Amino acid sequence: MALTSVSCQKDFLDQVPDDRLTIEQVFERESTSEEYLANVYSFIKDETYITNNAPWIGLSDEGDITYDRPGYLTFLMNVGNWNPASGYFDNYFKDYYVGIRSATTFINNIGNNKQMIANKIVIRTAEARYVRAFLYFSLLRTWGPVFILNNDVLPPDLQVGDDLLNLPRNSYDECVDYIVNELDLAAQDLPLHFTAQGDPELGRATKLACMALKSRVLLYAASPLFNGNVDYAGFKNKDGKNLMNTQYDPNKWTKAAKAAKDIIDLNILSLYKKNNSSGQFDPYLSYRDLFLEPWNSEVIFTRISSNINGYERALTPRLASGYASVGPPQQMVDSYHMANGLRPITGYNSDGSPIINTQSGYVETGFTTVAKPPYTLANTYNMYANREPRFYVSVNFNGAQWINTTEGVKIIQTYNTGESGPAGSWDHPRSGYFIRKNVSPSSNPRTSVWTPRPYLMFRYAEILLNYIEALNESDPGNSDILKYLNAIRERAGIPQFGIGTDPLPVPAPSDVKELIRQERKIELAFEHFRYFDTRRWKIAEQTDGGNFYGMNIGANPPQFYKRVVFEKRVFRKSYYLFPIPQTEINKNKNLVQNPGW
Repeated sequence: MALTSVSCQKDFLDQVPDDRLTIEQVFERESTSEEYLANVYSFIKDETYITNNAPWIGLSDEGDITYDRPGYLTFLMNVGNWNPASGYFDNYFKDYYVGIRSATTFINNIGNNKQMIANKIVIRTAEARYVRAFLYFSLLRTWGPVFILNNDVLPPDLQVGDDLLNLPRNSYDECVDYIVNELDLAAQDLPLHFTAQGDPELGRATKLACMALKSRVLLYAASPLFNGNVDYAGFKNKDGKNLMNTQYDPNKWTKAAKAAKDIIDLNILSLYKKNNSSGQFDPYLSYRDLFLEPWNSEVIFTRISSNINGYERALTPRLASGYASVGPPQQMVDSYHMANGLRPITGYNSDGSPIINTQSGYVETGFTTVAKPPYTLANTYNMYANREPRFYVSVNFNGAQWINTTEGVKIIQTYNTGESGPAGSWDHPRSGYFIRKNVSPSSNPRTSVWTPRPYLMFRYAEILLNYIEALNESDPGNSDILKYLNAIRERAGIPQFGIGTDPLPVPAPSDVKELIRQERKIELAFEHFRYFDTRRWKIAEQTDGGNFYGMNIGANPPQFYKRVVFEKRVFRKSYYLFPIPQTEINKNKNLVQNPGW
């Protein structure tokens, strides 16, 4: 009514309020242009919101989100209760495109800034181009082929049915080519690494960040889900255009291997290693602190601002005012090697019982008699004894010592009446375990003490794993495969293949693929890779459906130490890609839905 009463005043609605700027005014000033670009960066999602915002851990076989109440979606999705109209994570789809539009607006207008020097305009343009490519990849990895807007900025007031909104999807390969070309273009104008940036510039895009994203994009594009997948033979636009190339192209693996090797050959990154107080290399501290020490030798790209405090609270036991709410299933716990580098579990029987690798020394009965700091205390269940250092960095288990000792030694209890058990609160891990990785031992939610730091998004270990996976497909038997697989294992503190102390036998060529995948599962655990890895490998139907096991949290010891099913998950073939939001389908007559939805 108020708007109607003044609508006859011709110029009223044409006025610009004093506290708002036009696009032209934003890009006339250096300060407002910088603020605009900072907002563009913010569209790169903060994936520390793992309980109710970033779903990747809770939707994969590496993790479980405890809650099954409103606002927490992974439970509903894991039991198959979703469809294109559910609205689950539709905001991601929308936000990515809003970010893309904002990045394009910046690219198209920053050249008009008279206060900013020409060289800075070039660099800032490249940064916006990097973010735009990142957002397109974020769409591509989740929904598959999308529509590319190029340098067009759609008017914000278009009506439903306008031809400009009726955009058909580009093919997957077209999307990849566009993203890679944008990254190559941005890389030409960016500083090589954050070491070439001053402190105020840390966290901005670099040439290395472009190269790392390119490596990830090309690795995904070479993978079975997107490279020669005949299941997508009928995946077409309404005009008949194929959206997936169902013809396998081995050259895609070659491109992926080269993209990763280009980073390695720069010789400016290394796996982070740290010595203990005695001056000796310590694999436990190395793997733990690479996430805690900002700007170390392994860091490629980070998100400066994040909810890392909320992440740490979610992964802190209730005894320290945490929620203990995100836990690995038993299958993930079983994946970690023993200290001798062997896998403890080689598979499962039809009843879910483990097939134990007796050569590994693993036993599933009894308790330890002596403490082995910083790994285990005395009277630790043998299931958790003599495991590799990465296990103790990554997983909280019943009987483990909490890593923060500022208020004394505290013992984690996830059994029924334990301090983080189900009898006391809905804040408990359903599997009997919760994640420890990337939680600082200096942080204590109970006393509001936190350890601020950037959130690590790209690191060198991923590049090495990208390289050897792609190389094993394009050039099997290449000596670099074992070289860099061993480098990962050496930093992890476990025996290598064919070299070093107590070496393991060199694996047969037919076993190397699985070894690489296993190493990737452990090394990159809980960093939002596993969800996308099982899908791009087309194994999610085996890994992400069926019974998920944990300890018997409904009981106290000794009955607690029994494998039980805590959830039966549903995985349908359609789940390899998220459904396009139904609201978008309704708006765009040329937008086709993903297969199976």
